Amino acid sequence: MFATFKQIFAPRNKELRKRILFTLGALLVFAIGTSVKIPGTNSISGDLGFLELLNAMGGGALKKASIFGLGVMPYISASIIIQIFSMDIIPYFSDLAKEGYSGRKKLNSITRYLGILIAFVQGLILSIGIVGQNADAFEYIRVSIILTAGTAFLLWIGDQITQKGVGNGLSLIIMAGIVATLPYMMSEAFKTFVLGNDNLFIGIVTFLVYLIIYIAVVVGVVFIQESERRIPIQYSNRTASAYGAKQTYIPFRVNAAGVMPVIFASTLIAIPQTLANFIKNEGYIKFVNNYLNYNTVIGLLVYLLLIVLFSYTYTLLEFRPDNIASNLQKNGGYIPGIRPGDETKKYIKRILIRITTFGTLFLVVIAALPILFSNYSKVQNANISLGGTGLLIVVGVALETYKQIESTLSQKEYKGRF
Repeated sequence: MFATFKQIFAPRNKELRKRILFTLGALLVFAIGTSVKIPGTNSISGDLGFLELLNAMGGGALKKASIFGLGVMPYISASIIIQIFSMDIIPYFSDLAKEGYSGRKKLNSITRYLGILIAFVQGLILSIGIVGQNADAFEYIRVSIILTAGTAFLLWIGDQITQKGVGNGLSLIIMAGIVATLPYMMSEAFKTFVLGNDNLFIGIVTFLVYLIIYIAVVVGVVFIQESERRIPIQYSNRTASAYGAKQTYIPFRVNAAGVMPVIFASTLIAIPQTLANFIKNEGYIKFVNNYLNYNTVIGLLVYLLLIVLFSYTYTLLEFRPDNIASNLQKNGGYIPGIRPGDETKKYIKRILIRITTFGTLFLVVIAALPILFSNYSKVQNANISLGGTGLLIVVGVALETYKQIESTLSQKEYKGRF
């Protein structure tokens, strides 16, 4: 990593430095925007409940009633919906996905329009919590339009980062929002463990233990994110010597689904919780609080079971063992010791299920850590967390961005030799 920083500041990498500075400048605009409140509104006090994830991804913008309160999550929700539709569920979307660049361009346009629509609907719902229930309809629409415009502006910033900066713009915006809350969380942890403890020595030790556990969780996330199972592949019409004796393989990540199952599960549980705010039915509210609340045992189990279900479903739909086996057979490829065709399909499916089991357990632990920490530790401060979805996103985006920078530097080094 230190070698990479040294290469970045080398005179020949002026273009890369410009891209990095542009990215940092764009993220600075996002950070400033999270502190700009919607005119005529006040910050939201108290616990946001199931909306805490949205607030964390936006750098606390939702709680501040900021113009960027919705962040880019409406677009992420739209992307998930379109991605699911493209998995041979709706023929029109699956056909567009197979058309190459033109198809992807159309899907991207549809996703953006759907994201703006979702942002407006979410803005209407959130405007009730921001301006109160006694405001008129025009006030709700005004706040919703401002929140939608904020999301649209962030989508534009994300595109600019992707084109003129480094990394994926939207992913970096989400990461920046989460990272922006870390200093505040650490300061709250210091106040709680050290300043709020009668015994200074025990307080310092407790705070250091918290930091060590937090760092250990980060290391564990990096390890799992980079872990993969490589399936060796051989081709009947190629020789190893023709390719420098390099082994060809199919890499399957241990956590192939990434953070998607957690987002799916959170979104699914959030729907009845959102409806509970509008349906003033005591029986329904009691049911939601008892069975769909993270802080109850049953609610936590339902949440974790949904993560497990979505993890297996998403992985198998994303990789499609039958398509992989068919493509291998068409190109003259085969897995050593496994017959092409149906036997290869079963073998790949079996491997995917095995590694997904380990990856799913990892997701369950990461998702349950902050909930168990807040429920069973003596820490009463809701701003102090441990692990969680946000950490998974930050590590994943940071690794991808670093690899892109490293790849750019490697290409320049390679060109410089010839």
